[in-house]
Amino acid sequence: MQLPKEHTVLRIVPAASDVNAAGDIFGGWLMSQADIAGSIVAARHTKGRVVTVAVNDFHFISPVFIGDVVSIYGEVEKIGTTSIVIAITVYSERKLQKNIEAIYVAIGHFTYVHLDKSGKPLAI
Repeated sequence: MQLPKEHTVLRIVPAASDVNAAGDIFGGWLMSQADIAGSIVAARHTKGRVVTVAVNDFHFISPVFIGDVVSIYGEVEKIGTTSIVIAITVYSERKLQKNIEAIYVAIGHFTYVHLDKSGKPLAI
């Protein structure tokens, strides 16, 4: 599988400190990175401050390992009065034998609220 041609919002390599007892990368670490990527997309779209108000769903499809290059893609899915939903797709590039393969690892939807300088919801 090839990585999507769209612009990657965030690309990161997990470290040894990010693994669980089974040797896989913690799901919480991956969700955190997805939330960061989603907030970047939401802030760019609203041109302002956003905060996460919900992880609507997050599905783990394949594990992530130390040494993988995690690529996170995000796009605006829905815009409300003060909120914005970002669809997140996560891939992992992994060296398999002599080739590097992109593996589909997670998908989710995050909701952010646009805030003014005093922290109150602001229309988008």
